[in-house]
Amino acid sequence: MENVFITGADRGVGFALCEEFAAHGFRVLAGQYMPEWGALAELAEKYPGQVECILLDVSDTASVQEAVRTASELVDRIDILVNCAGIIRDDSRKGFYDTLNTNTVGTLRTVELFLPLMKAGRRRLCFFSSEAGSISMLHRTGDGDTSYCVSKAMLNMTVRLMFNELRPEGYTFRVYHPGWVRSYMSGKKADRGHYEPEESAAVAFRQFTQERSFEDALVMTDIKGEVWPF
Repeated sequence: MENVFITGADRGVGFALCEEFAAHGFRVLAGQYMPEWGALAELAEKYPGQVECILLDVSDTASVQEAVRTASELVDRIDILVNCAGIIRDDSRKGFYDTLNTNTVGTLRTVELFLPLMKAGRRRLCFFSSEAGSISMLHRTGDGDTSYCVSKAMLNMTVRLMFNELRPEGYTFRVYHPGWVRSYMSGKKADRGHYEPEESAAVAFRQFTQERSFEDALVMTDIKGEVWPF
């Protein structure tokens, strides 16, 4: 049985992806930011011994370190690390800082701290990005979501640098644009969007688990399988 760790697993696409991996026989370590939100606990009951909830705040180094320690007590390796945690905040100074610290720096610290636990596994690193991070394709005006766009553009560059360093060590990468999902990134379920979380998660699972003939090329693919420029 392969082991997958998923950040941002409480709800939305992250939660749907936990259920998708569990249904396909993976052992799921779910990074839980909101223990008061009961969905993950119910999923753990549905898949006893297969889904484990681990407290995780990717914006806090000590929290990520503790999550790594807990994960290492449960499994001997992580085969796939899915970086799904993300937020959208306003463009105030605090909102900008919080968005970058979660979406960009939080992803970097999570990968760095989990790497020792991944060396004996499949070494698959997966990232949720967005069209908002594509400099050449962005059509937004930045009105109210500048911090989010910048955080995703920074994430794309961060992943590129990780790829340059880790691909020679056998790590493979997936960068996924989930589409416009009716998710919870602003704090409540969106009533606008093209896809439900379960639809995007089903595609993400396939892209994250399937092998590719072009692993030496870093690409961002969307829910339709199309390639997006960074």
